[in-house]
Amino acid sequence: MKKVTKATYLKWYEDMLFWRKFEDKLAQVYIQQKVRGFLHLYNGQEAILAGALHVMDREKDKMITAYRNHVQPIGLGVDPKRVMAELYGKKTGTSSGLGGSMHIFSKEHNFYGGHGIVGGQIPLGAGLAFADKYHKREAVTLCFLGDGAARQGSLHETLNMAVNWNLPVVFCVENNGYAMGTSVARTSKSTDIWKIGNAYEMPCGPVDAMNPTKVAESLDEAIKRARKGDGPTFLELKTYRYRGHSMSDAQKYRTKEEVAEYQKIDPITQVLDIIKEKKYASEDEIKEINKRVKDKVSECEKFADESDFPDKSIMYDVVYEQEDYPFLAHKPE
Repeated sequence: MKKVTKATYLKWYEDMLFWRKFEDKLAQVYIQQKVRGFLHLYNGQEAILAGALHVMDREKDKMITAYRNHVQPIGLGVDPKRVMAELYGKKTGTSSGLGGSMHIFSKEHNFYGGHGIVGGQIPLGAGLAFADKYHKREAVTLCFLGDGAARQGSLHETLNMAVNWNLPVVFCVENNGYAMGTSVARTSKSTDIWKIGNAYEMPCGPVDAMNPTKVAESLDEAIKRARKGDGPTFLELKTYRYRGHSMSDAQKYRTKEEVAEYQKIDPITQVLDIIKEKKYASEDEIKEINKRVKDKVSECEKFADESDFPDKSIMYDVVYEQEDYPFLAHKPE
């Protein structure tokens, strides 16, 4: 695995702090009704993305996930201003404002969504891996799903095909404790989700996903296995989300004490503690990082606020071809 250095820790801290503050800003503007519909935030799960980006080949490896998908494209290189504009429904967004919160895409940056249907991305992730194997690209797909999606039938069908066809894909279950408001213990006799892999004789295991180094180590092994042709891996990334399933979630299913316990092992705090312990940065340097993050989030908000909404006529342009549907020659107002 690529060595975890001083530069790594400083990058992890700045990146994860930005992702956290970006999501916090979205929560704020959602209350102001600048963002509409559903909004699923990533707070608490940042170590997963940080660890994954450290070991994947961003030139050719792909990433696909569910609807908690705002910060992943940013990590892969998408301009965060465009991501925020997409959530605002503005034409400067990643999908001209038509995708919204749950459907961020960037083929250019190897990010394939953003999928609103629970478990819908799982067979698509295997499909991406199949295409790479077929075309001999030596690329690996990281397919992320939640603990709730692990109960979908599509997962089992996909695992069976992926291991049978030896596909270069890593299935990453982000077990953040609750499928909407339902704990794993209420949905299954077995609470060790990673053991699902055993049924398909697929390499599998649990990962401490509050620690980016642990995530990087596990994913590095799985990615190398897939890249050399040894097939898929199934990992349970044990993490936690501090906010509700979505902004409409009152979170009555858990206590403040439970959240506080997990905040003691917050991934950002863990990284910052190492930076301070090893004297990788002075207090002034840390303050400068914090300021850069704050300013960057403000730039994103300003860009989204000042961008225009798309003309409603484009809703027809992306659904029908004009020549095939002449009855749309006069589009309704």
